[in-house]
Amino acid sequence: MSNAVKIEMAELRMVQLPLLTPFVISTGTMTHKTFPLLILRGDGIEGVAEAVMDPLPDYLEESTAGALDLLRGAFLPKLIGQSITSPADVTGLLAPWRGNRMAKAVVEMAVWDLWAKSLNLPLCRLLGGVRDQVEVGVSLGIAPLDDTLKRIDVAQEAGYRRIKLKIARGHDLGILAGVRARFPDIKLTVDANTDYALSDLSTLQKMDQFDLDYIEQPLAFDDIFDHAKVQKALRTAICLDESIRSAKDARVALEIGATRVINIKVGRVGGFAEARAIHDVCAAFDAPVWCGGMLESGVGRAHNIHLATMANFTKPGDTSSASRYFERDIIHEPLEAVDGLMPVPKGPGIGVTLDYDRLTEVSEVIETWQA
Repeated sequence: MSNAVKIEMAELRMVQLPLLTPFVISTGTMTHKTFPLLILRGDGIEGVAEAVMDPLPDYLEESTAGALDLLRGAFLPKLIGQSITSPADVTGLLAPWRGNRMAKAVVEMAVWDLWAKSLNLPLCRLLGGVRDQVEVGVSLGIAPLDDTLKRIDVAQEAGYRRIKLKIARGHDLGILAGVRARFPDIKLTVDANTDYALSDLSTLQKMDQFDLDYIEQPLAFDDIFDHAKVQKALRTAICLDESIRSAKDARVALEIGATRVINIKVGRVGGFAEARAIHDVCAAFDAPVWCGGMLESGVGRAHNIHLATMANFTKPGDTSSASRYFERDIIHEPLEAVDGLMPVPKGPGIGVTLDYDRLTEVSEVIETWQA
């Protein structure tokens, strides 16, 4: 596995893919998935990845405009013409620049795909994956109770292994009471997307009565310390998402009791190298992990599926069927779960190929680089 692949060309696109249904969370409503798509080419193959930052910094600090500036002005000019012997080479290339983990991740992930294809191996094998299908659940946006109950019915009929409800102040205890009255036994979690504060502790404590598997990211996006206070006051597990950017963050959070479960998003933490390190730290603490989603297209969805094959991904992830979100994806292969299980795409790399006809309809080329 030491053969090198030369990165001869890069293409950076901006994609705007319409969602079938608006997705509502505590920080806003999304009608389109808008993201940078990176295509790397070399030795007759291509590696692809999508970035997960939002147009405006309402999930984390990074924004699309800032990421594009870094990719165009710094990261990709440094990468083009390089011979990569492993994705670890990219870490060194990007090391001079601090933070900006989402922008770094799209480069690193595309290199992983390219490298795996150069070896004619599926990505999951190189990551140390142990399964050929992964358990998945659904994430349901904020909606009235009747609509939520109907969506849960549909998800249950499809066999999804977990229901996650987006919550916010004022849209929490009532919706949970209504859902539990109708569905007393389903595996249920909630995601607050940072909408609560320590002053809401009594509300969070009342969520203990609803037999939740975990409460995801109730407090601020950059907080670990105060989450420990919340976790100490609750029977229900706290799951951290936005707060965990690195293996060090995961270690600190687990050491001080700020969390019992961690959501790993490869695009959030800077790529697969850091995602694997977080996975291993959590395994050392006997803390399960699961793979979160950012409403990715088939490209990001495939990357997530391969990541979730690793051993400590023991809770259902967010990578549900692409047809729940998009009328037509930007890849040829359908990524569809059956009875709550998502098969790992077959073939080398991430196992999916770009549908360039569709891609032309929903994207524009920002820039290309040639070695």
